[in-house]
Amino acid sequence: MINRRTFGKALGLSAGGAVAAPLSGPAHASAVTGRRDATAAPPVAGPGGCTGFPPLKKVRAGLLEVGYAEVGPAHGAPVICLHGWPYDIHSYADVAPLLAVEGYRVIVPYLRGHGTTRFVSPRTFRNGQQSALALDIIALMDALGLEKAVLAGFDWGARSAGIIAALWPERCKALVSVGGYLVVSLEANLQPLAPATERAWWYQYYFSTERGRIAMEDKGKRHDLTRLVWDTVSPTWHFDDATFERTAAAFENPDYAAIVIHNYRWRLSLAEGERRYEPYEKRLAARPAVVVPTVTLDAERDPFTVPGDGSAYREKFEGPYDHRTLKGVGHNLPQEAPEAFARAVVDADRL
Repeated sequence: MINRRTFGKALGLSAGGAVAAPLSGPAHASAVTGRRDATAAPPVAGPGGCTGFPPLKKVRAGLLEVGYAEVGPAHGAPVICLHGWPYDIHSYADVAPLLAVEGYRVIVPYLRGHGTTRFVSPRTFRNGQQSALALDIIALMDALGLEKAVLAGFDWGARSAGIIAALWPERCKALVSVGGYLVVSLEANLQPLAPATERAWWYQYYFSTERGRIAMEDKGKRHDLTRLVWDTVSPTWHFDDATFERTAAAFENPDYAAIVIHNYRWRLSLAEGERRYEPYEKRLAARPAVVVPTVTLDAERDPFTVPGDGSAYREKFEGPYDHRTLKGVGHNLPQEAPEAFARAVVDADRL
């Protein structure tokens, strides 16, 4: 097991302490069709965990000035970790130093509408559709001079990583995707789901109303709504108030409400996308397969995890592949089980 006392040193935040144990080990990657179960004790976030990242960086990338954290050697193999909603870069505060110890250059960007990421032009439509978010990451890679990287993510981040792996496999060395294949099908989203599943998506329908939009624009209501989501989708994660507040600061971005509302309304075909993204959405509508080496992760206590231990999406991954189910873990898997997530990144890179 990794000694968490070394996280600060890995981030350059401490002058003392022992060197972190590497994740390297014998025969961790399984066969192409392999399955693995992993049991994680209920994690605790608080004073014993990582306190944050080094000073953040910014770079002009396409439509955005992207704010991002970077940890690890400048010439290390790049890994881009992508957060979801309602989360931010701190989902990877403990993952990043573990990967840095392995020699990776870890880049964790704020998605559009989050944290220190800003649109370059006030005239740009605040678009939350899936291909727009994925192309933001391609633009970031171009801006940083990265031809290829390991892409890893959950929630919105897993979707963006999976889209890049499917449409631009030459840019994705390997993929780690929590929840498997998350490419949105607008046609499929018009059909009702099982009642229990629909209940878990309550906020998606709330955001389709003007009441939901107003709530997201109101600081207090937004705070309480996102905290409720954290509590309900991660029932075994005993995080403290400071951990949530650290992430909630990223929701003060002036474009946050607009991006979130458009994202969920677009998924339900209640909001239009942009013409510039139509070619990519047409390709995604065909549900293209992923051919790059991939590790998929399911969180047992995540209400959005599809039953079947990954079988529902297995056929969408045609390259070297491994699937793992993490027991006792909820939706924010990288922050709840950072060692298992970092292990998946290393193993995917070696498939």
